[in-house]
Amino acid sequence: MLQRDAAGMVRRVQERNRSASLRRALAVLDHVRERPGLTLTQLAEAVGLSKSTVLRLAGPLVEAKLLDRDRATGVYRLGHATLRLGQAYLATLDLRAVAAEESHRLMSEVRETVHLVVYDPPHVVYIDKVENATNVRMASRIGSRGPVHCTAVGKAILAWQPEEALAGLALEPRTKHTITDPERLRAELGHIRRRGYAVDDRENEPEVRCVAAPIFNHDDAVTAAISVSGLTSRITAARVRELGPLVAGAAARISRMLGGQSR
Repeated sequence: MLQRDAAGMVRRVQERNRSASLRRALAVLDHVRERPGLTLTQLAEAVGLSKSTVLRLAGPLVEAKLLDRDRATGVYRLGHATLRLGQAYLATLDLRAVAAEESHRLMSEVRETVHLVVYDPPHVVYIDKVENATNVRMASRIGSRGPVHCTAVGKAILAWQPEEALAGLALEPRTKHTITDPERLRAELGHIRRRGYAVDDRENEPEVRCVAAPIFNHDDAVTAAISVSGLTSRITAARVRELGPLVAGAAARISRMLGGQSR
């Protein structure tokens, strides 16, 4: 009985030690990710461990090509196996699945319809929609297309596209508030980049306001956007200023899950 208890205690201690070693090895990997080019001494100081411990922890990571150590300078960088891991992770991502939790959280917070779109020049395509059942339903349908120049989601995407994306874009008036002047649209897109979110102020539908923010993918390109839409009686001009940071925050979190960085 005593032997079994002692053996069990030894196993538990070994498991704890392995778990602690794994956490420290991951800390080493994370520090190299944040600050590539650290020497052994610098890395040991950064993680608060001795140089011998860092060497022991880094050994298996170097063997697995997750870390690389320059033979001439001794500095550490991420190994090419991290790229394979990243590519494998990104290959499994589905935008709707990634954004689902944030879309539902945003709808619950603001009690308005949330849309998720992707860019298909010169349109946006609605790929998901989360509605508040107590409100008037929006006319949008999953799979439908919308113009980029007069929707909040479209302008949120267009603001981060190259200049040639605007060339030849038909600025058709959808309402009396639609921006149809190219220079005015360019100024609006600049304002969106500085502010971090776009507004459709009755530009696509006469009685609807929308607030949208860009979603960055792993290449830091904007190919999607998320928005909040509602009747002007509910989304007033004053409320737009409250919704903007909330929508931008949701878009930033989705961007990070996709491997991108929000701006």
